[in-house]
Amino acid sequence: MRVRQVSQLSVLAFIVINCTVAASAQNAASWNYYGKTGPLGWGKLDPSYKACSNGREQSPLDIHGTHLNKDLKPLEFHYLTGYETVENNGRTIVVHVNPGSYMVAGGTRYNLVQYEFRTPSEESVKGRYTDLSVQFLHKSADGQQAIVSVRLAENQDAPNALLATLFADLPRKAGDTVKIKDMVNPGGLLPPDRAYWTYMGSLTTPPCTEGVRWFVFQQPLTLSRTQLRSYSSLFRMNTRPLQDANGRQIEASQ
Repeated sequence: MRVRQVSQLSVLAFIVINCTVAASAQNAASWNYYGKTGPLGWGKLDPSYKACSNGREQSPLDIHGTHLNKDLKPLEFHYLTGYETVENNGRTIVVHVNPGSYMVAGGTRYNLVQYEFRTPSEESVKGRYTDLSVQFLHKSADGQQAIVSVRLAENQDAPNALLATLFADLPRKAGDTVKIKDMVNPGGLLPPDRAYWTYMGSLTTPPCTEGVRWFVFQQPLTLSRTQLRSYSSLFRMNTRPLQDANGRQIEASQ
């Protein structure tokens, strides 16, 4: 990880992408994780959500029967330290980052847009979930999307240092935001062992857009019971059910 100067062009591109996403979200139908607007009905809520019902490469998946691919390169992370904003959007906690952080996967640069949390983890490994997961959304200059997922398991004796800062004063109401007072680096939520599984999937929320490259780290991290309760007091469950792989292969870097 390194600090670097961000060009004016990069900042402008970052702003345009986020404004476009926000405008689209405002015009789409409301959805949630339960009842008539829950996952089973997402595809019927809005024509733009049809992939949620009809897509063939949807996420999340259960990770099993993976195939080792020795040609997979390590993921490179260049995350910047800075002051971040935490938002309660009514469905999860979203951390908005300053422009400039990025990762490199398979020779492609993906800029970090935001990261957000799910409980329990959306993906499972051989049928087993962890207590929480964090998903880092990235976009390349040509609009390709990549999500890096990190699973976290409760361990009262091993709290997560970054979550201690992010979860210290979570916004309680939908639409509320909190500016983090201390500088943080998203890399604090990446495991030391960077072995990963990867597959082609989708966004796990409407419009369930496909063509998203997923990277799921094999090593889980820990968080304390207090940290988990801070989040689950706001969102008891905000995960999409597992989707059919439809013959897709999940590859392992190690």
